[in-house]
Amino acid sequence: MDAIHIPSLLKAPESTETLQFREFIPGLETLMPVRGAIEVAHRGTYLEVSASVETILTLTCDRCLQQYNYRLKIQPQELIWLDERADRPDDFPIEQEVSMEELVEMLPPQGDFDPQGWIYEQLCLALPAQKHCREDCQGISPAESSPPIADSRWAALQQLKGQLPS
Repeated sequence: MDAIHIPSLLKAPESTETLQFREFIPGLETLMPVRGAIEVAHRGTYLEVSASVETILTLTCDRCLQQYNYRLKIQPQELIWLDERADRPDDFPIEQEVSMEELVEMLPPQGDFDPQGWIYEQLCLALPAQKHCREDCQGISPAESSPPIADSRWAALQQLKGQLPS
């Protein structure tokens, strides 16, 4: 997926570009290509980005450590503000108080929007924090009994273990 030059969106019909895709995204290990559609609309002072994306990943269960397939299907939406200072982080003061409203994504109005990078970020944000193969996964089951001692040098230690109160 190629980057979209932001000023070129103004020349597109309704200032909107829609991309259909089916490809593997570098850095994201999936079983099948990530597929879907992304729509980027130029709204003067901001970009309105929305997508419908799906893929299948192999995750490892946090409880039992077994691998399982996980279908990830998302429909993210985001407003990305266009600001001349977005590509010049050195212009900002070293320390400044920032309100919650200012914690937004920004791009320079003459810059590029990377749809593949944006989709990668959205998929990573949508991954479950707690990965469980099943709701009723009990985790790794403890060993039922200790294995027989194969080395006779450990026999004395095994006798001491048997004398300790449980």
